[in-house]
Amino acid sequence: MRLAVVRGGPPRVERPVVFVFAADHGVVAEGVSAYPQIVTAQMVENFLAGGAAINVLARQAGARVVVADFGVAGPLPRSAGLIDCALARGTDNIARGPAMSTEQAILAIERGAALAEAAIADGADLLVTGEMGIGNTTAASATTAVVTGADPAATTGRGTGIDDGGWRHKVDVVRRALAVNRPNAADGVEVLASVGGFEIGGLAGVILAGAAHHVPVVLDGFITTAAALVAATLAPNARHALFASHRSVEPGHAIALAHLGLEPYLDLGLRLGEGTGGALFIPVARAAAAIYSEMATFKSAGVSGPLEP
Repeated sequence: MRLAVVRGGPPRVERPVVFVFAADHGVVAEGVSAYPQIVTAQMVENFLAGGAAINVLARQAGARVVVADFGVAGPLPRSAGLIDCALARGTDNIARGPAMSTEQAILAIERGAALAEAAIADGADLLVTGEMGIGNTTAASATTAVVTGADPAATTGRGTGIDDGGWRHKVDVVRRALAVNRPNAADGVEVLASVGGFEIGGLAGVILAGAAHHVPVVLDGFITTAAALVAATLAPNARHALFASHRSVEPGHAIALAHLGLEPYLDLGLRLGEGTGGALFIPVARAAAAIYSEMATFKSAGVSGPLEP
């Protein structure tokens, strides 16, 4: 029913596109991740080679994968499959100042929206959001705390698998980021510029473009839902085009979903990112569209109704 409402007619899921936006985060200098920053660039190479989890699941779901560099710090190979949307070689450290300038925040949103609009013009009928960026759960935790008003201890999880001491340090880093930047929760561009990430801005643009063109947008996990929080402050009605594919184990994800009024369709304990949960949702959406269009009603099938009391 929601697919039909967004489309304004019978739903279809024939040409899904997965957007995987990659960028690095200056906050890794605070020691918030269990993995080194170079992993972002290495994973982009894996996406381009078709060997990552999202590539496998997208192939299984019949979806095209769009990989874009929004600001990866490490060296990347020249590849026809990589779209250059880079705004810098990673954001600045949010624990010491804003992640980016207001101009960069706007550009990130515009570049993401442009990629989505190009896909829609090419026939995309379902947009799936995905990301890659060491340190981006810290940015998402800060973004979620700002927009929802929740305490950073509630929005901050273990990301790449940090221990208890690492988690307490990460919460402190998020608190410092909020105290240093003090962004206006009602201004998505200011929130993005203060504590967000380039890939988060790009995904917010995808969400806004999808909503504007009445194309359903699938959220993956915590980072993509943080992008949805940014988008919803700019265009509140954009939330009606959103489908929460799953509930991540990141604690802030449930808080962000509740703020957006979304119920996840899957709950599998996922924490990988890349758009993998969104890719797993594609067959569910495709099945729903088929049921809507092809399943007979009791009346058309000649099946008797309930007994009269």
